[in-house]
Amino acid sequence: MQINVNNYSIAELVGMLERRDIIVNDAYQRSSGIWPPGPSSYFIDTIISGFPFPKIYMYEFLDRENRTVRKEIVDGQQRIGTIVRFLNNEFSILEEGELKGMKFDDLDDEGKNQFLSYSVAVDVIRNASSSDILEMFRRMNAYTLPLNDAEKRHSSFQGRFKWFVNGLADELNEFFVEFGVLTKRQIMRMADAALLTECLYALENGVVSSSPSELTKFYRKYDDDFPCAERYHQIVREVFDFIAVELSELRGTFMMKPYALHSLFVALTHNKYRVEKISDEWGAESLGVFAVNLPESQRKLYAMARAHEARESDGQHDKYVWGCLSSTNKKARRTARVAALLRALGSSVPSSVDDDLS
Repeated sequence: MQINVNNYSIAELVGMLERRDIIVNDAYQRSSGIWPPGPSSYFIDTIISGFPFPKIYMYEFLDRENRTVRKEIVDGQQRIGTIVRFLNNEFSILEEGELKGMKFDDLDDEGKNQFLSYSVAVDVIRNASSSDILEMFRRMNAYTLPLNDAEKRHSSFQGRFKWFVNGLADELNEFFVEFGVLTKRQIMRMADAALLTECLYALENGVVSSSPSELTKFYRKYDDDFPCAERYHQIVREVFDFIAVELSELRGTFMMKPYALHSLFVALTHNKYRVEKISDEWGAESLGVFAVNLPESQRKLYAMARAHEARESDGQHDKYVWGCLSSTNKKARRTARVAALLRALGSSVPSSVDDDLS
């Protein structure tokens, strides 16, 4: 078996398809149909933005009947099919920006030329049998890490909510790295999507325990339609922008641990926008602002992060520290953290909330 590394422009690939120099072998393809609008748009935006996507694999063989060399697509059918559909103006770009709503014909000449000249990495397999190709992919997959829960959700759903989370993660991954929330490797394994999913889940459900099965149900609920996307996007961006600008001293502190940041997000969101379940269950009303006295809140939040780092279980912030020590996604621990954070931000939280901690 011989593998040759090639790069073809999109124009070259489309020309080869039209001449039937490239054909599809369904024996190698997953029967998953055409990508829906969300992933199709995101893929085209990837190309237009100049980002790479995984290479395509083809098998080259001699078509003896027509005395010509042809190539079969053995991996990458949906990617090539999506490119062809965009060129045929079958869907438009959904991503926010100046190109939103555009189809291929709506691009200016420079944009069209840039798209058509985009270089696609293609590995061409020669001198191989079908069993050789199957073994090649089996061996490649043998070194792939098992999917974590966030990756499983990402691969299982192709609807509105999945692509909403994916877009938010793209917008905020720089914040996560700069503030020490997640490493680049964790982001590559979709830890940013996992954290944002938890934040969105809290907007609707308040302070509760979470589990992979419940988060999967959350994805399924909004797979076909996500009517609150615009409002949720506004809330998430305003909260994280507030943290980045007004709480920048928390950068790199223990307040940026993912579970602590999740609770800070919930507290800030409730203070300004109201999380219905928190008002109903705790009797803690929204204030209409992120913090009543920002300098005082900044001081308290920094002190809480330091207490967490030092594991001060008997100090001024003992309940908050207790909420950070173990089982951090359980309701009791989250309650301890969010209640303490709300108080630090100037909210009045009834003491009865603490009575339920155990």
